[in-house]
Amino acid sequence: MPRLAKYPTTIPARVAGLCLLAALCLQPPAASGEYVVEVPVLAAIRTNENGVFEVMLLVWDQKPQPDPVELLRFNGRVRLGAGNLESIDRAFAYAIERTPNVRHSGTVSVLAHAYRPAASDGPSAGAAIAVGFVAMFKGERLQRGIAVTGTFEPGGRIGPVGGIPDKMRAAAREGYRTILVPRGQLYGPRWNLNQLALELGVTVKEVDTVDEAYELMTRRSL
Repeated sequence: MPRLAKYPTTIPARVAGLCLLAALCLQPPAASGEYVVEVPVLAAIRTNENGVFEVMLLVWDQKPQPDPVELLRFNGRVRLGAGNLESIDRAFAYAIERTPNVRHSGTVSVLAHAYRPAASDGPSAGAAIAVGFVAMFKGERLQRGIAVTGTFEPGGRIGPVGGIPDKMRAAAREGYRTILVPRGQLYGPRWNLNQLALELGVTVKEVDTVDEAYELMTRRSL
């Protein structure tokens, strides 16, 4: 089983620098021996209807030790609550399970960053983080312009979330043109996502599983 480290309250200069570089140039840094995946995360906040666009950087140093791999989670401008931390842990374990031919050693650092301070304490980023962890271990990239929202459920299923219209607005504002949502949530008491997609000039697609989202976000089969 992977080691899950305690939640640090400070950001190492190396990881903070990676976050800043990725945020500025939107390209993963090419540090020797490290692999970095930038995961788009969509959040909704109660004070407006515009949502918040966040980025989670997953940095794997690929070192032979510690073995098994250790997970570190750092606080950037996003407050990770209990729901997020649990989702990250479960998504991490799932990614290890789905990449059996990979040597899972070294340290994986997770840093959440947003263009404005945000409090994201729900599990709705679980599916996105699971896709990111798998891509990191497989050495594959996420395609630009596509994001997913949804909880991570047992067996790799993607579960329902709230605030999807706000999240779609945040994605569209940042230039994302395809948004993946949990199946069955195109219509709700307070939204019609197909209509909103037309207004925003984006495409909305339903997905059932992390595997399905992974193929759409990487153009690779899991």
